[in-house]
Amino acid sequence: MSEASKHKPPATEAASLQGTLGQSGPGGAFELAPGAGLVVRDLGVMPYLDAIKQQHRSHARVLAARGAEGEAPGASSGVLIGELLLVEHPPVITVSRRPGAGAHLLASAELLASMGVTVHETDRGGDITYHGPGQLVVYPIVDLNRLHLRLHDYMRLLEAAVIGACGTMGVASQRDAGATGVWTVPTGEVASAKLCAMGVRVSRWVTLHGLALNVSTDLSFFDLIVPCGLAGREVTSLKQRLGAACPSMADVKATLVPALASALVKQMEARSDGR
Repeated sequence: MSEASKHKPPATEAASLQGTLGQSGPGGAFELAPGAGLVVRDLGVMPYLDAIKQQHRSHARVLAARGAEGEAPGASSGVLIGELLLVEHPPVITVSRRPGAGAHLLASAELLASMGVTVHETDRGGDITYHGPGQLVVYPIVDLNRLHLRLHDYMRLLEAAVIGACGTMGVASQRDAGATGVWTVPTGEVASAKLCAMGVRVSRWVTLHGLALNVSTDLSFFDLIVPCGLAGREVTSLKQRLGAACPSMADVKATLVPALASALVKQMEARSDGR
């Protein structure tokens, strides 16, 4: 059995989730599984600032659930771990407040305007990145107190879930000791490249922001910046690695969402068992 097939979820499970995502439509919400305590909201295509507002609404619901268990929408179990927001953004470059991050924007305002790219400051961690069509952005708004996690362990949990999902889709990936995110495993003369960027913020121990997985992203837009402030490091996508075998956005959602949910629910169960 290949390493990828070990991680592959049953076809019926993936098809069921894909159907649920499709039926919910942009802005639709559903609980991932009865009693899971995780609500998935597929926002479709949404401008970056509008998605920030959606994150703040989710953040408020997750915080409210601490004091009113069972009252949060979708949390039939009475315990709300959090919400997973799925979105694609129109072309946008986001720049963190880290000193020097702005210097990693290489393009002029005129070039950005001609390409239809907006620029926004962001309060997440990390440096500078690009979001655009063909990229799946996931904002997990989760209660780290409920999960008994702190930020470092939470980031490692996200990385592990993405690595497992990418393996299922046929791309071997790994962590990089010197850079947060998920990177392809180097093969032959092909160097490791960033497949998934990550940057989060924590407010009252509930997370904001999250991860961006390049599915069929136009990678030329990354030439406008020094991605994540890492000079000389390449960026890649599932499409670049898999070619015609690249899964659709719907299939990527149907693979990545269960991987993230499973990791979060297992952490919640371990916490409940006192492990």
